[in-house]
This record gives sequence, C-alpha cells and structure tokens, in this order.
Amino acid sequence: MQNTSNSDSTRKFESGNLILVGMMGSGKTTMGRVLAKHLGKDFVDSDEEIQFRTGVTIPHIFDVEGEVGFRQRETAALENLVQRNGLVMATGGGAVIANENRTLLRHNGIVIYLRASVHDLWLRTRNDRNRPLLQTGNAYEKLAGLLRQREAYYQQVADIVMPTGRQNVHALMLKLVAAIESYKKSNNVNRL
Repeated sequence: MQNTSNSDSTRKFESGNLILVGMMGSGKTTMGRVLAKHLGKDFVDSDEEIQFRTGVTIPHIFDVEGEVGFRQRETAALENLVQRNGLVMATGGGAVIANENRTLLRHNGIVIYLRASVHDLWLRTRNDRNRPLLQTGNAYEKLAGLLRQREAYYQQVADIVMPTGRQNVHALMLKLVAAIESYKKSNNVNRL
C-alpha cells in the first residue's frame, strides 16, 4: 500500500470512488457488483460503458479499430467516469497501460488491485470468446505475457492489493471491505 500526499488525496478520497484494476478474469466485475451492493454504491464497468457508448462489442471495436483505437476509447470513458462520485468501478485489464489512465485512476479514488495467478486467470477466461487478446493459439501463454507486462503498472496504481485466489466471493468481499477500512484509517479518512 502506498501513502497518499495531501495534494493528491483531496479528490481521491472526496469522490468516494473505489476503482478495481487487474487482469481479465481477476474478478473485477463480479467483485465490483458485490462490493457496490454491500456498500450501497453505484457500480460501473468501464468496458460495458465503452460498449454502451459505441453500440458495439469490444471484439468488434478491436476488429475495426485495433487495440490502439480501443485504448483511445477506454481513456475517454475513464476520463468521464472518474468525474462521478460514489462509484465502484471495474476497469478493463489493460486500462493501466497508458500513463494518462494510471494518473486518472490514482487521483480519483481508492485503487484496488485484484491479483490472481496465471492459472486462475486461465481457468476463468479459457472459454470466453469476448476477450479479443485471448483469441490466440495459446491463451495461457498470452495471459502470462500480459501479466508480466502489466504487473508493475497494477502495483504502481494500487492503494490496496487483494489476492483473489479461489475463495468465496462473499468472503473475499468482506476481506476487501476490511482492507479498505484499514487503508482509510491509515490515511485519516473518515468515510468510504
């Protein structure tokens, strides 16, 4: 966990936002929905927001615009979403690649890295055809490579790192709530 300076913390804590980052298959959407319900907050998934804005699926955007076009749309969606308050937001797995996105995330909410092993990620995503980056001959190797590329970025933005493993979603959510409370206390924040 990293300590936040007063100048960075104003919006970070005042927004009341909780931002989930991590690899595809780490449980960001599932955990985000459960956490939001438990805390009485709104939930938003940045990938779902992109699909809503464009009217097409993520794989279609990748087919037509490539990853570069998708990443531009992702940054635009994040810029808009972080202006809202009281959200639990699940980001796309690659949202941390762009420095601009990392800055947006760090300064607009408490960032939680849901960390999972390559094996668990593969088990959770192996049959999902809506993940364009995994439509390759060896999805396990692709996941391992993506995690190697992104791990430092996840760590850089994270205020809290939460291993997901194979635990029950409700039990994990309760651990996460306790970790958020502990982080807030260590930063002298009185509300979520």
